[in-house]
Amino acid sequence: MGAAVFRAIRNFNLENRAEREISKMKPSAAPRHPSTKSLLREQMSRHPEIKGEIARKDDKLLSLLKDVYVDSKDPVSSLQVKDPGTPQEQKEFRLAKGHDFNMNIKNIPKGKISVVEALTLLNNHKLYPETWTAEKIAEEYYLEQKDVKSLLRYFVTFEVNLLPPNGKKAIPSK
Repeated sequence: MGAAVFRAIRNFNLENRAEREISKMKPSAAPRHPSTKSLLREQMSRHPEIKGEIARKDDKLLSLLKDVYVDSKDPVSSLQVKDPGTPQEQKEFRLAKGHDFNMNIKNIPKGKISVVEALTLLNNHKLYPETWTAEKIAEEYYLEQKDVKSLLRYFVTFEVNLLPPNGKKAIPSK
């Protein structure tokens, strides 16, 4: 009910309002800055041919513009269409370690690891650094040794420590 009333009010006398808007004076050019008005009048009085030059169409330039022909082609995409006759390079895959976390990952390209594997190897290195060295991790997950060293140097897993507030006794766990 409310939409019908609103539509009736909105469409009331629509043609007359549109005609009134169309017949209004069109906006003129923006006013010039007062400091330049005197300079423009002075130049126009010194050189009256400027007024004619501004309004005149240059036939030579128009003919040159008509001769312009633009021929454009779509840019070549970065992904080149491969010839179906050429065999594609086979990628080596490995099975994911720790299938209990993510069952939808079947195989992972060599040289890459999943997020779960990254967290696992970081945690193993943190808990047993003598056993899980960068060399062993690189061998186990088929990674480059320099990448593993960077991974172990710049990434760490979070460790949550809950400290009791000062002056209050810790609540014993049940």
